[in-house]
Amino acid sequence: MKLIVGLGNPGTKYDNTRHNVGFMFVNYMADAYHVKFSRKNNYEIAELNIKGEKVLLLKPQTFMNLSGEAVIAVCNFYKIAPKDILVICDDLDMMFGKLRVKENSSSGGHNGLKNIINHLHTQEFMRIKIGINNEFKRDVKSFVLSKFSKDETAQIEQLYSKILQSCELFIEEQSIDAIRNKLLN
Repeated sequence: MKLIVGLGNPGTKYDNTRHNVGFMFVNYMADAYHVKFSRKNNYEIAELNIKGEKVLLLKPQTFMNLSGEAVIAVCNFYKIAPKDILVICDDLDMMFGKLRVKENSSSGGHNGLKNIINHLHTQEFMRIKIGINNEFKRDVKSFVLSKFSKDETAQIEQLYSKILQSCELFIEEQSIDAIRNKLLN
């Protein structure tokens, strides 16, 4: 079983904001596989099957900085090991639209990742980061909670097919190099 976590903040006021690219992607993946999310305790979850592998899509409803609470609840209930988790999130310090895949690394200052690491007691999970670039060094909170422009939304959405293909490689337990090559080509 694999768990794909999209990070974001719950509520319509955060729709299409920079901090919600993780939510935006797992919504895209759910649509691609024709599955719907259902609400559980402090998360929304969807279940699908890809090439014989059960896959859960997760949107924590705890707000970004407490994402680990939902992740650990799902991991404990379904007995999911950290190596079977892929987190999709924004990266404030990467150029807009750039993608990066990492595993077993620090939070890089991302509070959602930091909280997941704290709850799992390990960094040994994979993550795909989507660059949102605060090139003008605006107030961080205001910037990450600001909405994408129409052009930016279109650019981000163009990345989703590559990210989806990378998720499929993760599900097939391909190497991080294979996943990285899919993202970068």
